[in-house]
Amino acid sequence: MDETLGTALRRWRDRLSPHDVGLPERRGRRAAGLRREELADLAGLSVDYVVRLEQGRATNPSAQVMATLARALQLQPAERDHAYRLGGLLPPADGAISTHVPPGVQRLLARLGDVPVGVFAADWTLLTWTPSWAVLIGDPRGRPREQLNLLRAVFTRGGSGLSSWPVRHADEGLASALVADLRGALVDHPRDRDLAALLAELRTTSPEFARLWDEGAVGRHVSARKTVEHPEVGDITCDCDVLTVPGSDLRLVVYTVATGSSDAEKLEFLRVARGVPVGPGA
Repeated sequence: MDETLGTALRRWRDRLSPHDVGLPERRGRRAAGLRREELADLAGLSVDYVVRLEQGRATNPSAQVMATLARALQLQPAERDHAYRLGGLLPPADGAISTHVPPGVQRLLARLGDVPVGVFAADWTLLTWTPSWAVLIGDPRGRPREQLNLLRAVFTRGGSGLSSWPVRHADEGLASALVADLRGALVDHPRDRDLAALLAELRTTSPEFARLWDEGAVGRHVSARKTVEHPEVGDITCDCDVLTVPGSDLRLVVYTVATGSSDAEKLEFLRVARGVPVGPGA
C-alpha cells in the first residue's frame, strides 16, 4: 500500500493519547488515539478539512497548515519533513527559523495545563500555548500569523498591536531587548526571508524600532513583572520568565503568580470558568 499524507496523518494521530496532548481521558472512549475533532482543535483547523486531508480530497495543504499539524501531532524533525513531502511541499530549508516544537516540549506543555506558557520561535512568533495561556492572554486560535508576532505587536498599532495582547509591561527594557534578540536571530538565520521581511517592515513602519536598531540596541529578554489587564477580573500581576530549550531556538514564556495571592484567585477563577483542568497532569 502506497504511503499518502492521509495514511500518515491517521497513523500519527492513532499513536497519541489524549493525555499526551493535555486532554482528559474519558471512560468508554473507543478511539485508540486522538479523534479527528481533537486534532482539528489542536491544529486550529476545521474538522472537515482534516477529514478531507486524511481521505486525500484536500491535496494542496499550505506550509503553515503542515507546520501546525506537525506540532499538533508531535512529529520528530524527520517525520515533519516526510509530512511536507507527502503534502507536495519542500521541507523547511536549513538556515530558516524553525517552527518545530520537539515532542518533549509538547508533553511538558500538556502537563502544565494550569500554568500560562507560550512557546515562541526565534522571530518571536507564538507557535503553541497551554490552555491557561489562552485564558490569561486571550485565545490566539484563528488569528492570522502576523498577529502572533510579539515584535510586531510591540512596535505597531491597530489590530496587530499590543492592544490585542492584554499585557501591560512593567519593564522599560522590553523593546530594546526584543530588538537585540532580533539582531541575534538574523545572525543565526541569515537566509530566512520572512525574518528579513519582518526587519524591513518594522524599520519602515516604526520610528521607535528604527531608532533602536540604528543605535545597535543590546540586551536580553529576561524575567520581569508584568500586569495583565484582563477584561473580566481586572489586573493580574504575574512574574514572567523566559526559558530556552537547549538545541533549539525556542523561547518558553511562563507566567506565574504567588500562591494564595489575589492574583492567584483571579487566575483560578478564569481557569474554572473556562473549564481548564488544574493540578498535576492537567
